[in-house]
Amino acid sequence: MLCVVSMVAVQLGIAASKPLFGVLGVAGATFLRLTFAAAVLLAFTRPRLRGRSHRDLVMAGLLGVASAGMTALFAGAVDRLPMGTAATIEFLGPLAVALVFARRAGHVLWALLAGGGVALLTLFGSEGPDGAGLDPVGLAYAFGAAACYAGYILFTDKVGAAFKGFEGLAVSFTIATVALAPFGAAEAWHGLAASDTPWLALLAVAGVALLFPVLPYALEMTALRRMEQRVFSVIVSLDPAVSAAVGLLVLGQLLGWPQVLGIGCVVLASVGATLTARR
Repeated sequence: MLCVVSMVAVQLGIAASKPLFGVLGVAGATFLRLTFAAAVLLAFTRPRLRGRSHRDLVMAGLLGVASAGMTALFAGAVDRLPMGTAATIEFLGPLAVALVFARRAGHVLWALLAGGGVALLTLFGSEGPDGAGLDPVGLAYAFGAAACYAGYILFTDKVGAAFKGFEGLAVSFTIATVALAPFGAAEAWHGLAASDTPWLALLAVAGVALLFPVLPYALEMTALRRMEQRVFSVIVSLDPAVSAAVGLLVLGQLLGWPQVLGIGCVVLASVGATLTARR
């Protein structure tokens, strides 16, 4: 239940963020979302760093960097690609985690199936009725987000075990904000200065920040404390399908049959690889 609510919140948050990209820029809107999220979590948890081991702080720092990269790169991908396509490519990160833990020769088949799905998305994908190819920069963002997603899963498990409650999440979000500041702070400032209603824009960002990333990241950390990483990966295998559904219902993004088939291949490969993985 936690994972399902998290997936829906993530995709709704991304869909709600798209109108803000035109006002604040992709990096600016993402920076402000993370800033609000960090402020809320710091006020709620009031984490204490005194007495923490060097390893715990390093893990929280790595989670922060991974979260910043995943959030910013996925936002950039969604700005240039259909949501279902971007989410499917990003999901190669969790799939890679599952395959690494699998260590079975038979899992090459799952990797090939996932590769075929991505090929359908990237080679036969289109952005609109004119048949234009997918934006190469958007694809690069999506693959970068996939790498960060893999790190996010691994580091969330470690941080969730080392910190009580959501203290580790508050620390990592603060680090994520600092990491993203050089890329988004100036863009956010210029966007607010140029806006006729800057307070309305800030209020919208604050609302979106609660929807994504505060709610889903908190739910996922709670879920990872209750289940193994491979089980978590099975459940969130539906994320690309959820993203495609939200993109259709909220943004009116239609996908052709090659894209639908590609998403199905990646989802099936993730479920198959994770169910047969060894820890």
